[in-house]
Amino acid sequence: MKPTRPGVLVGLLVVFAIITWALLKPLYSSLPTVPWTAIPTVLLLAVGEIYSGWMTKARIERRGDTKPVEPLAVARLAALAKASAYGGAIFGGVFAGFTLYTAELLEQGVPRRDFLITGGSFVVCVVLVCAALYLEYCCKVPKDSSEEDR
Repeated sequence: MKPTRPGVLVGLLVVFAIITWALLKPLYSSLPTVPWTAIPTVLLLAVGEIYSGWMTKARIERRGDTKPVEPLAVARLAALAKASAYGGAIFGGVFAGFTLYTAELLEQGVPRRDFLITGGSFVVCVVLVCAALYLEYCCKVPKDSSEEDR
């Protein structure tokens, strides 16, 4: 598995923001209001990934009195990190598209509420992507000193 490239994530975010913004032009008035529940949910996922990364790195480096980590568990965490990074970028793009569209309608009550919620959701999606990249970084196996000598 290769490391996630941040440029691809930024590209996904931009593409989905543009698509969402374009789709909202004809559809926004028929959509229900945006729920606020995405903000705490995604934030909890990000906190969980940061904690998992921190603990995994400590276990890989055998710091303190931590138990060695199972290689399969590290592979699963790396897959979770990769999926979270891509998912966070895609949903971040959707929320960015909503935010851009509702920014034009801030004088109205419902679009202002949607603007604040989607703006907050966009921010926590970016936090999730950063947490996923951190978790992916923590899953790297350190180079063996005997390999470095060669």
